[in-house]
Amino acid sequence: MTYKIKTNKSAKKRFKFSKTGKIKRVSANRGHLLTKRTSKRKRHLRKATYADKTNVKAIKLLIPYGN
Repeated sequence: MTYKIKTNKSAKKRFKFSKTGKIKRVSANRGHLLTKRTSKRKRHLRKATYADKTNVKAIKLLIPYGN
């Protein structure tokens, strides 16, 4: 008998899968204390980035039915 694995809900909200299978994430350092950062830095932090390859295995365990 096989069982379904529960998806981690917090990980589901934080990560999305691209069409090629990479894991997209939001850039860090956008929470608070933004007045000391330059406009250029804040603008670049708006863009999403990809999760590092060292974390991909752990994220895929949290989101088993992601892609």
